[in-house]
Amino acid sequence: MASIQKRVRNSRTTYSVNYRDPTGHGRRKVFDRKVDAARWLAENEATRNRGAWVDPAAGNDRFGGWGERWYATTAALRPTTRHDYRVLLDNQVLPAFAGARLTDIDALAVREWLAGLVGGGLSAKRARKAHQVLAQVLDAAVDGGRLAHNVAAGVKLPKVQRREMGFLDAVQVEQLADAIDPRYPTLVRVAAYTGLRPCELVALRVGRLDLLRGTVRVAEAAPEVAGRLEWGGVKTHEARTLRLPRSLAAEVGAYLADRPHSPEDLVFTAPLGGPLRQSKFVPGYFKPAVRAAGLSATLRFYDLRHTAASLLIREGASVKAVQKQLGHATASITLDTYGHLFPDELDQLAERLEDVRAQALAARRAAEVSPQRRPEVVSLREGAGR
Repeated sequence: MASIQKRVRNSRTTYSVNYRDPTGHGRRKVFDRKVDAARWLAENEATRNRGAWVDPAAGNDRFGGWGERWYATTAALRPTTRHDYRVLLDNQVLPAFAGARLTDIDALAVREWLAGLVGGGLSAKRARKAHQVLAQVLDAAVDGGRLAHNVAAGVKLPKVQRREMGFLDAVQVEQLADAIDPRYPTLVRVAAYTGLRPCELVALRVGRLDLLRGTVRVAEAAPEVAGRLEWGGVKTHEARTLRLPRSLAAEVGAYLADRPHSPEDLVFTAPLGGPLRQSKFVPGYFKPAVRAAGLSATLRFYDLRHTAASLLIREGASVKAVQKQLGHATASITLDTYGHLFPDELDQLAERLEDVRAQALAARRAAEVSPQRRPEVVSLREGAGR
């Protein structure tokens, strides 16, 4: 039977948990507080009873080593995601936990760390991403048999206030296109009417255009990561085919007429040729055009993608249609992002219910005014006298 024994040595009080592991060997673990000893004993017995016991000594590994082992397993992720994980690991997670033993990290330590991040000025969204990295490292330690459970799971996270999106109407799109450098009006219109991600526009090749049919095949992306373009597949790993408005397909054809347009050539390029880089295009061309057009200074190049979504929804597109156009993995992502733009059906439904109720009341009044005649009941005596 497991037990807790109080020990006093040199005026220091400790609490020793004596227990047996699943193989029957006696073990001991020492705590400074009785409450911690009791809590650990209860958790240890519970994990042993359900066959999930982990040797406490295995948790003596340092977090930093496991953080690097976990990061090595992310090699197959998108370059942008992996780079973001590296930044979070180096700047938020490792400075706090690198030297800690895995078993020394408890839920309270995680909550204190999150509070420190937000209190230090880190945004709630960024703090949640840092917690995601921490939790994945601890999950790896659980999978590796170093921890019985992940203490970061279930920790309450700071609430994120969604950043307000920028949207343009069709007139504003034309104003922006007219204000930008003469080499890029077509880029603005394609972005605003297709909803392609900036990294998809960068990687768009002539061979994926079918201007006679008015279609564009989106199969490649080139996000800029730490100053380098990382060429690869699209975000959801599924290519999609989009339709261009007829006038825009004609404009793209005219735009390509005086440019290199072999199948492997890029549709949109930097001023001197070569791939377009957002880090130079946005401050050098997009932002000046935004100011010249008199639009909101907070407008981002990515907001042209949001503009496409808003224009589609305004014209009655369904959730599934918007999902397909934007390349979202699920319709729930589309609703989470743009649900507030879809028409609210509650008012229309209320009017329909009002009509249904009015019809029911009218039918009821008609029945009261003209009740059905009941058949006469003739007594046996009256019937006999006739």
